[in-house]
This record gives sequence, structure tokens and C-alpha cells, in this order.
Amino acid sequence: MNIKPRYVVLFLALAVLLGAAGSYIGLEYFGGGSNEQSQEQYANTEAENFGSLTEEQQKEVIENMGGDADLKKVEQAYSVIEENYLEEVDKQTLVEGAVQGMLDTLEDPYSVYMDQETMEQFNQTIESSFQGIGAEVSMVNDKVTIVAPIKGSPAEEAGLKPNDQILTVDGESVEGLDLYEAVLKIRGEKGTEVTLEVERPGVSEPLSIDITRDDIPLETVYSDMKTVDGKKAGVIEITSFSEKTSDEFHTALEKLEKDGMEGLVIDVRGNPGGLFTDVQEILKEFIPKDKPIVQVEDRSGEKTEYYSEITEKKDYPVTVLMDEGSASASEILAATMNEAGGYDLVGTKSFGKGTVQQAIPMGDGSTIKLTLFKWLTPEGNWIHEKGIEPTVEVKQPEYFYTNPVDIEDTLTYNDNNEKVKNVQEMLKGLGHDPGRADGYFSKETEKAVKAFQKDADLEATGEVDEKTGGKLEEAIIEQVRDEANDKQMDKAVEVLFE
Repeated sequence: MNIKPRYVVLFLALAVLLGAAGSYIGLEYFGGGSNEQSQEQYANTEAENFGSLTEEQQKEVIENMGGDADLKKVEQAYSVIEENYLEEVDKQTLVEGAVQGMLDTLEDPYSVYMDQETMEQFNQTIESSFQGIGAEVSMVNDKVTIVAPIKGSPAEEAGLKPNDQILTVDGESVEGLDLYEAVLKIRGEKGTEVTLEVERPGVSEPLSIDITRDDIPLETVYSDMKTVDGKKAGVIEITSFSEKTSDEFHTALEKLEKDGMEGLVIDVRGNPGGLFTDVQEILKEFIPKDKPIVQVEDRSGEKTEYYSEITEKKDYPVTVLMDEGSASASEILAATMNEAGGYDLVGTKSFGKGTVQQAIPMGDGSTIKLTLFKWLTPEGNWIHEKGIEPTVEVKQPEYFYTNPVDIEDTLTYNDNNEKVKNVQEMLKGLGHDPGRADGYFSKETEKAVKAFQKDADLEATGEVDEKTGGKLEEAIIEQVRDEANDKQMDKAVEVLFE
């Protein structure tokens, strides 16, 4: 089954794609394009900041650091360990550990080190597709955390949700691993299966989720036209911001306008972010030049403002759909459309990532991705770890937030636990009233289970075993896939034509 992310409340800079390769989640200046393209992404080449230097200038700075007096302590430690440690050590391992250790002291999940092998894996994502489970992840409080499943991916279908924290991969703990080490365990070839044990907020016991790896396409823009009360509402969903996203968006927007669109919904739910340049190009379609699209601030407090060149807004209304999985570049889009464009934001509070990273090659095939800037909204607000509040808050129906039915022991009358509560929410969503939804398996709940089992052509035992649990999951997925149940989209269109 292919579940569209806009119909599943998904929980974020470029994202880690759990497949043949991946990159870290967040807002990036560099995204695998040419050097010429990369340099064009800087607004102030004269700023006294490493990020504003050319690649050759950066390389020269790194090479000139070799004789810095402050590094003699590091060199001394390296020599002492290499020459005196009880067992023989690998010199390269010591160097890699020193670099990793420096980054660890920053306590910034977005500043990371990728060795040569990891970078080779990373570069494979330039292909049009890759193989894996299809999810973006980040390191949050030293735990590998799901940010958002990719549209139509096995991760999405299996029920992974934002903020799920991965505890084990095929029974092996990922505690103590860095993000890429964990990713290498999770990724794999099409057709192979991986079992993730995840800790989910609000659920006391870990969940076991089986996922079959598959090909993951890298399309980022999807469009549709809805007719509501005789009015045409265009919808453009952006799943991430990659090199071609702004071009794809422009093509989709142009077609919708030619087809007579009278209002537009931009859907960035579950979008973890991506390239800084692409979100700028999209915003230049909507925001007049009298207000900045976004501001970037360096370590010295110097700010650079980015502007469009248009003089007027579109002649039709626009709303932006967002949720807790909307991060980084998605938040730039949402904040700017609201603060500079006056457009409504519909949904739930966004993730809250307000920093910008740059990839810095180390000359031997390895790379450091380092946080160099913070981005600010047009009004100068920094949303990092705060998120953006919607102007119109709307949650999906409760059954959108239910968990996979993990049945070890059959659920029966008089049981009282979170698994029963989860089943009760599912039953309610499917139109079978369980009488209560507090986790107590009452006679009313038993009756609702029997009614569901009859509808599903199962033996009406009134008990929830593995087979019944599986059927419940399938039925809920179908409900979530049904556009008629997308309350957030309904509200976004409603607000559009108020």
C-alpha cells in the first residue's frame, strides 16, 4: 500500500535517506551540485566567515592550520598514544577519532564528520533513486530519531512516525553509534527485511516494526486540483527541497495557473528541509521585494538579507499546510509566507530547526558538515528549537496517530493497557464504538471487536490476536489514505476561500 504523507500525520538538514546512501537533515548551502552552483549560494562573499570563502580559500585555511600552537597538544597526545599505548593502534583511527571528538564537543546534532567511506555512500544519492527503507533521521539527545518517512516509502507504509527513536536494528543496539553508523545498519538492498525496535513518545513499551526495503524514488513535488463549492483550489505538495525542486514547483504552479486555479495550498507536512537556494527560488514567486525572504546571521552577528525581484503578490489567495515534521527549509517557507506575505499557516506547530550547515571537504575524501549560520524569519525571529505556530491550528482525527498493533499476547476482556487503548482508538476511527478509550477492555470494547471481525470476515471472538490486529492496521491505513478524512487539507482549502 502506498500511503501519501499528507494523509498521514508524520512527525526532521539535507535528510538522511536510509538506503544506499544519505545525508544529514537540515538546511544546506551545498547539495551535491557543481562548485559554480555552490558558490552562487552565498550572499556575502566579503563577510569574515569561513562559510563565505571560496573552496580554494577554505582549503588554504585548513592547510595553514597545521602549525597552530593550539594544536601542539593534540599532536603530543597523538604521539604519546601511538608510541606508548599497550597495544598497537591504527594511526588513521586516531586521526578520525580526534576529528570526531572535536565535533562531539559542539553538542550540535547537525555538525557531523563523514569519513571517506561514508562520503562515498553519501554521493550515491545523486542518482534518481536508491534502495532502503526511505526515512529521514537525526540524532536527538544522543538517540537516532525518525524525522519523517519519504513519500510512498516502506518506512511510511510500515508506520514509522516522527520522533520515533530507534533502539535496535535486527536485535543489535545502536546505542553509542553515531548517526551514519546507525544508518549503515538500517539501509540495505531491495527485498531484504529489517526489524527496528523503536521507542515512541507516549507509549511505555518499545514497538517492533518490520520493514521490507525497496527502491526509493526522489521526486519532491506533487500537484493536484480540487474543486470546492465551484472554486478551483490548486495543491502543491513539496516533500523536500533538492536541486530540482524549485524547477518542478515552477512547472507545477504554471500548469495550475493555466488550468484556472483560483487559490493555492502549499503542503509541506512531513518535509524535513533541504537546499537553501531552492526554497528561496520558490518564495520569489510569492513575496514582493519590499520585504526580505529570509535573513542569515553568522557568528559575529552580521546579517545578510535575501530578496525577490517581484513587485506584487499573486492575485489569488494562498495557504500553507505544515505539521511537526515540517523543518528547516519548510519552516523558512512557512514563516516567510506568513510574515512577509500575510498568508495563513494551517496545521500544527513545526519542528524548529533554525541553523544552516556547509559541507567542508577535508582533502582526503572525508568531509565535515558544520553549522555556520542561523537563519532568521523576515521579521528577525529565530525559531530554533521553538518551531512555528500555525495561524489556524488543526489536528487530524485521533486514529491518524495510532500505533502499529504489536500483539505478543492476545488482548481480551478485562485487560487494561496502552495496547488496548490503541485498539480502541482504531475501532472508533472505523466506526465501531468501543464504549471507552482509556485502555480498559470492557464488554463494549469486546462487542466492537466482534463487529469489526464480522466486517473483516474473521471469526468473531471479541479478542484481538495477531490476525485481528493486522486487519485493524490495514483498515486504518485505508482510512488515512482516504482524502475525505484529511481534516487539515479540508481546513486549508476552507481558509483559502473565506
